[in-house]
This record gives sequence, C-alpha cells and structure tokens, in this order.
Amino acid sequence: MANKNVNYVKTVVIIAIGAALYGFGGLLSIPVFTNTYLKPAMAILALFAALWGPVVGALVGFIGHCITDLVYGQIWFSWALGSAIVGALMGLYPKFTGRSLEKGVFGGKQVGIFTLIALISNFIGYGVSVVLDVIMYGEPFLKSLTQQQITTVSNTVVIAVIGSALMLLVAKKFASSISLTEDKNV
Repeated sequence: MANKNVNYVKTVVIIAIGAALYGFGGLLSIPVFTNTYLKPAMAILALFAALWGPVVGALVGFIGHCITDLVYGQIWFSWALGSAIVGALMGLYPKFTGRSLEKGVFGGKQVGIFTLIALISNFIGYGVSVVLDVIMYGEPFLKSLTQQQITTVSNTVVIAVIGSALMLLVAKKFASSISLTEDKNV
C-alpha cells in the first residue's frame, strides 16, 4: 500500500512540474496569427507525455495551458482541452516504439514516429478546439480553422526539432544508465 502512495505522489509531482514548465514556458512564445503562437514549450509537453504516458500528458497539457491562459487573462477551455488531447496522444509514443527510449534508443526511425505522432496529435487535439470554439464561443469557423492549421504545423516543427533534441538527451541518459547496470553485472 505504501508503494502505491509513493507512486501516486510521484505522479502528482511529475504532473505539477510538467504543467508549471509547460504553462510558464508557454509565456515565451512568438505570435504568428490571431491568438496563435509558436510555443517552444510544446516540446516540454511532448517530452513529459512520451516519458510518463497519456494521463500525465493530458493533465500536463490541460493544466499547463490553463496556466498560460490565466496569465493572459482568459482561459480558453477549448484550446486547453486541445492541449490535453495532444498530451494524451503524445503519451502513446512508447507503445509505438516498443519503449525504445527506455532502452536508450532514439534514432531516425524514432524521430520519424515522434514527429508523426506530433502531427496527428496536434491535428486532432486542436481540431477539437476548432469545433468547440465555434460551438462554445461563436468564433468564426474559418478563423478557428486557420488557427488550428498554423498551430498544427508550428507545434509539429517545434516538437520535431526541440522535442527530438530533448528526447535524444533522455535516450542518452537511459543508455548510460543501462551501460552502468551492465558494468555492475560483469
């Protein structure tokens, strides 16, 4: 029972750290269209999701997005939900790669899979945001659709470049840990 509580506390701490990094990191962004930004912090969301799975990814995405929006003065729940969906789908990365990251592997194939998941995640997640913007807020469809397309492309590029660099560093860390473990067993 105590071990289960430790895991729960660890997960809550990971979510809190990820949401804070993603949320406050989202303040460092470059405007590219109406209420649409190039956000390097998307790499943080992708990293946390890929490392700790869909639930952590979804919560880091949702809470982190709300933090950014709160600082700007208005929470757009439609886009916070979109970030949650992106995080949840990015959290499926280990399943598509046979947990290669944990084995210290992040090569060309893994970068390709990571980037493809990022593209699909952003398209679906922020596609939901478009529908909700139109329904909940009465936003013009074409404006919201343009935001979604720009967001999908810019987030995918950020995740492919910055996120892949972070994932490579994590893979190297895992690889060195595996190497140390093997040395002890010799």
